[in-house]
Amino acid sequence: MSDTVMTVVAIGLAAILMFIFPLMSTANRSDDISQQLAQSAVTDAVDQIRSTGRLTMDDYEGLYNELIATGNSFEIEITVSVLDENSKKKTTQTSPIKVGENYSYTEYTSQIMDELNTKGIYKLKQGDIVTITVRNTNKTISQILKNFMFRVTGNGNYEIMAQDSGMCNVNG
Repeated sequence: MSDTVMTVVAIGLAAILMFIFPLMSTANRSDDISQQLAQSAVTDAVDQIRSTGRLTMDDYEGLYNELIATGNSFEIEITVSVLDENSKKKTTQTSPIKVGENYSYTEYTSQIMDELNTKGIYKLKQGDIVTITVRNTNKTISQILKNFMFRVTGNGNYEIMAQDSGMCNVNG
């Protein structure tokens, strides 16, 4: 009887070693490649926006097409910290030559997409800070296996994510 149990355990371990670990390794490599491609696409998009001072619908669609070429679906979040029009205005409180602080406000994806859909272009000015964050919305095989295997340890949820930000160098 103990020989039968040992044989079943040995077959189970052999199956894990022969099938599960290679599957996890290949799936991890696929996710690593997707992560690198997503980071590269986001960095290129932010650099394009920084150097031109504008975001067009073609730029957005190009980023989206680069991301879905990885075989995953992604959610794109864009935020722009817009430098206030009246930055560095003189204050009259204590001294007429004292320069005020820079103030900024943030515009989010929905506001930016509304302007892109109506005008086809979103213009930035020098000093604005653009941030693009992408996250995959589908679950890859690697994410399913990691979430299944490591959920017991409480290491969280695994996802493909890329983020980059930069300050605009020119007026759009």
